Amino acid sequence: MSLQNDLTQNVIEAVKQLYQVELPTVEFQPTRKDFEGDITVVVFPMLRYVKGNPVQIGTKIGEYLVEQVDEVSKCNVVQGFLNIVIEESYYLNFFNTILGEVDFGYVTSRSDDAVMVEYSSPNTNKPLHLGHIRNNLLGYSVAEILKASGKKVYKTQIINDRGIHICKSMLAWQKFGEGETPESSGLKGDHLVGKYYVAFDKAYKEEITGLVNKGISKERAEKEAPILLEAQEMLRKWEAGDDEVVHLWKKMNGWVYDGFDITYKNLGVDFDTLYYESDTYLLGRDVVKDGLERGIFFRKEDGSVWIDLTDEGLDEKIVLRSDGTAVYMTQDIGTAIQRVTDFPDINGMVYTVGNEQDYHFKVLFLILKKLGYAWAEQLYHLSYGMVDLPSGKMKSREGTVVDADDLIKNMEDTAASISQELGKLDGYTEEEKKQLYRTIGLGALKYYILKVDPKKRILFNPEESVDFQGNTGPFIQYTYARIQSILRKADFDLSTALDITMDLHEKEKELLKQLQLFPETVQLAAENYSPALIANYTYELVKEFNSFYQQVSILGETDEQKKTFRVLLSKKVGEVIQSAFRLLGIDVPERM
Repeated sequence: MSLQNDLTQNVIEAVKQLYQVELPTVEFQPTRKDFEGDITVVVFPMLRYVKGNPVQIGTKIGEYLVEQVDEVSKCNVVQGFLNIVIEESYYLNFFNTILGEVDFGYVTSRSDDAVMVEYSSPNTNKPLHLGHIRNNLLGYSVAEILKASGKKVYKTQIINDRGIHICKSMLAWQKFGEGETPESSGLKGDHLVGKYYVAFDKAYKEEITGLVNKGISKERAEKEAPILLEAQEMLRKWEAGDDEVVHLWKKMNGWVYDGFDITYKNLGVDFDTLYYESDTYLLGRDVVKDGLERGIFFRKEDGSVWIDLTDEGLDEKIVLRSDGTAVYMTQDIGTAIQRVTDFPDINGMVYTVGNEQDYHFKVLFLILKKLGYAWAEQLYHLSYGMVDLPSGKMKSREGTVVDADDLIKNMEDTAASISQELGKLDGYTEEEKKQLYRTIGLGALKYYILKVDPKKRILFNPEESVDFQGNTGPFIQYTYARIQSILRKADFDLSTALDITMDLHEKEKELLKQLQLFPETVQLAAENYSPALIANYTYELVKEFNSFYQQVSILGETDEQKKTFRVLLSKKVGEVIQSAFRLLGIDVPERM
């Protein structure tokens, strides 16, 4: 239980005893720096339930707390604000309790119900790009946060491995590839397949120009370009199970998966299970037929099947075309149901998908509820905004979308140049330097993206993200490394148990207060699916530590008890930084 939770019960009990009224909630805020106190109760909201002068009400509650609650040493009231001073023994007892907790802030027992978190879900015709990076980092981090909050979690993705887009790459490789492979070209497999997707597009545009020059309209030329007709024929052959086409499809998709695996490894994300659209695109049609019989869907004159959601403020949505083929919505309905069949303990799903799909997921979740699935009440669309780069930064080979592999490499190079300018790497081997640049560069990238509320659009500036000052990953990593340096210099056993009765320095108390917020921050981040809450908590903790470091002597302290306490307090702060950053998928260096 946190201090605020404990005090909530105490204040509710005080009001009950003093005024015979049951308060539904108690509002707290940090005590202003110019007043004495550790935490403040806002009295004004109570006036809806308790009639009287807020100063008198606050004074009476304060007197009750001082008398009845051991942790409360004294109180003062300023207008309608009750400032509470907490006994130092409370903070010391709290610190002793968490000192040996390896996973302080995490709930290590797992609930019976599982949550499946979907992220990444790329097409197999080109490499991952900047948008995929935000998607992967968000999805992975939310999965880790949910785990830390006590949930059982499955990480998954649905790979869009079929359709006209992959046939375009396949056809271009057949026409222009001359047997080129990742091995013969030295290209990652996803980059090689992406190269042929671009080659298709180039040939397609040339054919359109040629047809237009012959007097055919642009609209007709776009539909009748021979290379497009060939790609459509290839898709028909794939759907019919043509051996040659299926063999080529498997081969080229295999190259892409090998390439994706390298990117995922470099990015530090993983998955527990994979779904492929080639396996799921036929799912959902039986569900639609069943829903049709139950009156959930209706058939139009042309034979297509729809659902009417106008009563819910949406519109009519097609779920089956007139020729009986599925739309994306049908596949998503079928895939969601299939996942619960595969993992019967699932009682909720999180879909990490860009905000352009907001409407799609509103409709999907509503349909699944109407179909009567209990777990449909626990579906969440982790919607996020676009990521932009300052103009002129990092054009991709196609000149439009920023490639994920290029961005990761660019971050390492940026970290290297800034670290070399600072000149603090004496005694490092080249391999150690390389590893450190990677840790700093990726930490900078991940933190910059995750500290922002997912729904907001981001302008990502690589140089700004690697700044060693301010609200950045490297600033926090540097503080962690500073703490490790203190621990290496400490001249006593760091597993020492504390038996401390001493006066706390104001900065020590502030640091303990900040540590106490970590468990509830993890729960809050899980409830809100928001890594930003973890990122910004960590920044506040680090700012508090740096203030403590500047104003309080640690290793130079002559009082052995105080020195021991301050070193162990620093150690705990380091552990919490590491735990918090683990939830964001960020590594911390032992020195930098």
